[in-house]
Amino acid sequence: MESYTRAEAVRRSGLSADTIRYYERVGLVPPVQRTAAGRRRYTDVDLRWLSLVHCLREAGMPIAEIDHFSRLMRTDATDTDARLDVLRVHERRVEAQIERLHDHLNQIRAKIHTYESGTAWTDD
Repeated sequence: MESYTRAEAVRRSGLSADTIRYYERVGLVPPVQRTAAGRRRYTDVDLRWLSLVHCLREAGMPIAEIDHFSRLMRTDATDTDARLDVLRVHERRVEAQIERLHDHLNQIRAKIHTYESGTAWTDD
């Protein structure tokens, strides 16, 4: 199995070393293997974990929920129902956030249109 140094993991994942260290320190990803000298060696599985955790975080999932989801992933690989529940709840939150952002974007575009058409409010 191929493994990577932290620098290689940073390059391959696109995450900063600080972000990777944080995810490891708070236990959002499983412990990474170490060499006899104590240096971390990341596998493709570790990189997939990092990618998933980062995706959830970037999509606004709270750290406590990511921690819960991560524990579910590590404790019982056969029980997907609880993991699906966590993901479905977050999916609904993300969809609602996207809808709010679309509403905001439409308002911004309408304002841009008023400026471009010369019909902007005089008191704005």
